Amino acid sequence: MSVKKQFTDSDLQRIKSAVKNAEDKISGEIVPVIVDRSGIYSVANYKSSLMFAALTFVIMIILDRYVIVDAVNTLFYDPVFVFIMVVLGGLLGSVIPNFISGYKRLLISQAQFDVATRQRAETAFLQEEVFNTRHRTGIMIFISFFEHEVIVMSDRGISKVVEQKQWDKIVADLIVSIRDGKMVDGIEHAVKRCGDLLLEKGFHKTDDDVNELRDDLRIDG
Repeated sequence: MSVKKQFTDSDLQRIKSAVKNAEDKISGEIVPVIVDRSGIYSVANYKSSLMFAALTFVIMIILDRYVIVDAVNTLFYDPVFVFIMVVLGGLLGSVIPNFISGYKRLLISQAQFDVATRQRAETAFLQEEVFNTRHRTGIMIFISFFEHEVIVMSDRGISKVVEQKQWDKIVADLIVSIRDGKMVDGIEHAVKRCGDLLLEKGFHKTDDDVNELRDDLRIDG
Protein backbone atom coordinates (compact mmCIF):
# COMPACT_ATOMS: atom_id res chain seq x y z
CA MET A 1 0.00 0.00 0.00
CA SER A 2 1.33 3.43 -0.94
CA VAL A 3 1.83 5.86 1.90
CA LYS A 4 -0.76 8.22 0.40
CA LYS A 5 -3.52 5.62 0.82
CA GLN A 6 -2.82 5.43 4.53
CA PHE A 7 -4.31 8.89 5.07
CA THR A 8 -8.01 9.63 4.87
CA ASP A 9 -9.38 13.06 4.02
CA SER A 10 -10.15 13.46 7.71
CA ASP A 11 -6.53 12.65 8.61
CA LEU A 12 -5.22 15.24 6.16
CA GLN A 13 -7.60 17.84 7.53
CA ARG A 14 -6.50 17.11 11.10
CA ILE A 15 -2.86 17.66 10.16
CA LYS A 16 -3.66 20.82 8.21
CA SER A 17 -5.61 22.18 11.19
CA ALA A 18 -2.74 21.33 13.54
CA VAL A 19 -0.31 23.30 11.36
CA LYS A 20 -2.69 26.25 11.11
CA ASN A 21 -3.30 26.32 14.86
CA ALA A 22 0.42 26.20 15.61
CA GLU A 23 1.24 28.93 13.10
CA ASP A 24 -1.50 31.20 14.46
CA LYS A 25 0.76 31.89 17.45
CA ILE A 26 4.24 31.99 15.91
CA SER A 27 6.27 33.84 13.31
CA GLY A 28 7.31 30.63 11.60
CA GLU A 29 6.18 28.07 9.05
CA ILE A 30 5.82 24.35 9.79
CA VAL A 31 5.88 22.00 6.83
CA PRO A 32 5.10 18.28 7.35
CA VAL A 33 6.41 16.03 4.58
CA ILE A 34 6.11 12.26 4.19
CA VAL A 35 7.65 10.13 1.44
CA ASP A 36 7.17 6.46 0.67
CA ARG A 37 10.93 5.90 0.57
CA SER A 38 14.09 7.97 0.31
CA GLY A 39 16.20 5.72 -1.89
CA ILE A 40 16.04 3.02 -4.55
CA TYR A 41 18.61 0.76 -2.84
CA SER A 42 19.68 -1.28 -5.86
CA VAL A 43 22.36 -2.80 -3.64
CA ALA A 44 19.61 -4.89 -2.02
CA ASN A 45 18.75 -6.42 -5.39
CA TYR A 46 22.41 -7.18 -6.08
CA LYS A 47 22.87 -8.82 -2.68
CA SER A 48 19.72 -10.89 -3.08
CA SER A 49 20.76 -11.94 -6.59
CA LEU A 50 24.12 -13.23 -5.34
CA MET A 51 22.48 -15.01 -2.41
CA PHE A 52 19.94 -16.78 -4.58
CA ALA A 53 22.54 -17.71 -7.19
CA ALA A 54 24.73 -19.23 -4.48
CA LEU A 55 21.72 -20.97 -2.92
CA THR A 56 20.75 -22.45 -6.29
CA PHE A 57 24.26 -23.81 -6.75
CA VAL A 58 24.29 -25.31 -3.25
CA ILE A 59 20.90 -26.96 -3.85
CA MET A 60 22.22 -28.49 -7.07
CA ILE A 61 25.22 -29.90 -5.20
CA ILE A 62 22.94 -31.38 -2.54
CA LEU A 63 20.73 -32.93 -5.22
CA ASP A 64 23.80 -34.37 -6.92
CA ARG A 65 25.19 -35.86 -3.71
CA TYR A 66 22.08 -37.13 -1.98
CA VAL A 67 19.12 -37.23 -4.35
CA ILE A 68 20.00 -37.96 -7.96
CA VAL A 69 21.51 -41.42 -8.32
CA ASP A 70 20.47 -42.28 -11.87
CA ALA A 71 23.28 -41.60 -14.35
CA VAL A 72 20.65 -41.19 -17.04
CA ASN A 73 20.07 -37.64 -15.80
CA THR A 74 22.88 -36.33 -17.98
CA LEU A 75 21.32 -32.87 -18.38
CA PHE A 76 21.80 -32.21 -14.68
CA TYR A 77 25.54 -32.71 -15.08
CA ASP A 78 25.83 -30.46 -18.11
CA PRO A 79 27.88 -27.34 -17.12
CA VAL A 80 25.74 -25.19 -19.40
CA PHE A 81 22.59 -26.39 -17.62
CA VAL A 82 24.15 -25.70 -14.21
CA PHE A 83 25.15 -22.23 -15.37
CA ILE A 84 21.64 -21.48 -16.65
CA MET A 85 20.04 -22.64 -13.41
CA VAL A 86 22.38 -20.49 -11.33
CA VAL A 87 21.65 -17.46 -13.53
CA LEU A 88 17.91 -18.04 -13.25
CA GLY A 89 18.25 -18.31 -9.47
CA GLY A 90 20.14 -15.01 -9.44
CA LEU A 91 17.50 -13.32 -11.59
CA LEU A 92 14.75 -14.54 -9.29
CA GLY A 93 16.65 -13.24 -6.29
CA SER A 94 17.13 -9.85 -7.90
CA VAL A 95 13.40 -9.16 -8.27
CA ILE A 96 12.10 -10.56 -4.97
CA PRO A 97 13.16 -7.48 -2.91
CA ASN A 98 10.92 -5.34 -5.12
CA PHE A 99 7.86 -7.21 -3.84
CA ILE A 100 8.80 -7.95 -0.22
CA SER A 101 9.68 -4.74 1.62
CA GLY A 102 10.67 -6.46 4.85
CA TYR A 103 13.15 -8.66 3.03
CA LYS A 104 14.61 -5.68 1.20
CA ARG A 105 15.08 -3.80 4.46
CA LEU A 106 17.14 -6.69 5.83
CA LEU A 107 19.61 -6.27 2.99
CA ILE A 108 20.23 -2.57 3.61
CA SER A 109 22.49 -1.22 6.33
CA GLN A 110 21.41 1.49 8.76
CA ALA A 111 24.18 3.72 7.41
CA GLN A 112 22.69 3.46 3.92
CA PHE A 113 19.26 4.33 5.31
CA ASP A 114 20.66 7.35 7.15
CA VAL A 115 22.49 8.75 4.12
CA ALA A 116 19.55 8.29 1.75
CA THR A 117 17.06 9.78 4.20
CA ARG A 118 19.23 12.80 4.94
CA GLN A 119 19.75 13.48 1.22
CA ARG A 120 16.03 13.10 0.47
CA ALA A 121 15.14 15.40 3.37
CA GLU A 122 17.52 18.07 2.12
CA THR A 123 15.99 17.79 -1.34
CA ALA A 124 12.48 18.09 0.10
CA PHE A 125 13.55 21.14 2.11
CA LEU A 126 14.44 22.86 -1.15
CA GLN A 127 11.53 21.52 -3.21
CA GLU A 128 8.95 22.63 -0.65
CA GLU A 129 10.74 25.99 -0.30
CA VAL A 130 10.92 25.73 3.47
CA PHE A 131 13.82 28.17 3.24
CA ASN A 132 11.65 30.73 1.47
CA THR A 133 10.33 32.67 4.45
CA ARG A 134 10.95 36.30 5.27
CA HIS A 135 12.85 35.69 8.50
CA ARG A 136 14.19 32.21 7.60
CA THR A 137 11.92 30.61 10.19
CA GLY A 138 10.76 27.48 8.38
CA ILE A 139 10.62 24.03 9.97
CA MET A 140 10.18 20.77 8.08
CA ILE A 141 9.00 17.57 9.75
CA PHE A 142 10.19 14.88 7.34
CA ILE A 143 9.03 11.25 7.55
CA SER A 144 10.52 8.53 5.34
CA PHE A 145 8.13 5.60 5.66
CA PHE A 146 10.17 2.70 4.26
CA GLU A 147 13.25 3.62 6.27
CA HIS A 148 11.24 4.22 9.46
CA GLU A 149 13.14 7.49 9.91
CA VAL A 150 12.12 11.00 10.90
CA ILE A 151 14.11 14.20 10.50
CA VAL A 152 13.24 17.68 11.73
CA MET A 153 15.06 20.39 9.77
CA SER A 154 14.89 24.09 10.58
CA ASP A 155 16.10 27.14 8.70
CA ARG A 156 18.95 29.22 10.04
CA GLY A 157 16.68 31.74 11.75
CA ILE A 158 15.59 28.98 14.14
CA SER A 159 18.49 26.52 14.18
CA LYS A 160 20.83 29.05 15.76
CA VAL A 161 18.69 29.33 18.89
CA VAL A 162 17.22 25.81 19.24
CA GLU A 163 19.42 22.99 20.50
CA GLN A 164 19.58 19.75 18.53
CA LYS A 165 18.49 17.70 21.55
CA GLN A 166 15.13 19.48 21.45
CA TRP A 167 14.57 18.40 17.84
CA ASP A 168 15.75 14.90 18.75
CA LYS A 169 13.03 14.65 21.41
CA ILE A 170 10.35 15.58 18.88
CA VAL A 171 11.77 13.00 16.46
CA ALA A 172 11.86 10.26 19.10
CA ASP A 173 8.25 10.89 20.16
CA LEU A 174 7.03 10.85 16.55
CA ILE A 175 8.83 7.58 15.80
CA VAL A 176 7.17 5.96 18.82
CA SER A 177 3.74 7.12 17.63
CA ILE A 178 4.36 5.76 14.13
CA ARG A 179 5.46 2.39 15.51
CA ASP A 180 2.31 2.29 17.65
CA GLY A 181 0.18 2.85 14.54
CA LYS A 182 -0.74 6.40 15.57
CA MET A 183 0.92 8.34 12.78
CA VAL A 184 -1.62 11.15 12.53
CA ASP A 185 -1.60 11.66 16.31
CA GLY A 186 2.18 11.71 16.21
CA ILE A 187 2.33 14.29 13.43
CA GLU A 188 -0.21 16.47 15.22
CA HIS A 189 1.83 16.31 18.43
CA ALA A 190 5.09 17.03 16.58
CA VAL A 191 3.58 20.06 14.87
CA LYS A 192 2.22 21.37 18.18
CA ARG A 193 5.56 20.79 19.90
CA CYS A 194 7.39 22.69 17.16
CA GLY A 195 4.98 25.58 17.62
CA ASP A 196 5.41 25.53 21.40
CA LEU A 197 9.17 25.42 21.02
CA LEU A 198 9.18 28.50 18.80
CA LEU A 199 7.00 30.34 21.32
CA GLU A 200 9.45 29.42 24.07
CA LYS A 201 12.26 30.90 21.98
CA GLY A 202 10.41 34.15 21.39
CA PHE A 203 9.15 33.65 17.83
CA HIS A 204 5.81 35.30 18.48
CA LYS A 205 3.46 36.15 15.65
CA THR A 206 3.58 39.79 14.59
CA ASP A 207 0.81 41.99 13.20
CA ASP A 208 2.26 41.92 9.69
CA ASP A 209 2.82 38.15 9.66
CA VAL A 210 1.33 36.26 6.71
CA ASN A 211 1.03 32.56 5.92
CA GLU A 212 3.96 32.09 3.55
CA LEU A 213 3.70 28.32 2.98
CA ARG A 214 0.58 26.19 2.67
CA ASP A 215 -0.44 24.13 5.69
CA ASP A 216 -1.10 20.80 3.97
CA LEU A 217 0.77 17.56 4.52
CA ARG A 218 3.06 16.99 1.54
CA ILE A 219 2.96 13.35 0.39
CA ASP A 220 5.26 11.70 -2.16
CA GLY A 221 4.44 8.06 -2.77
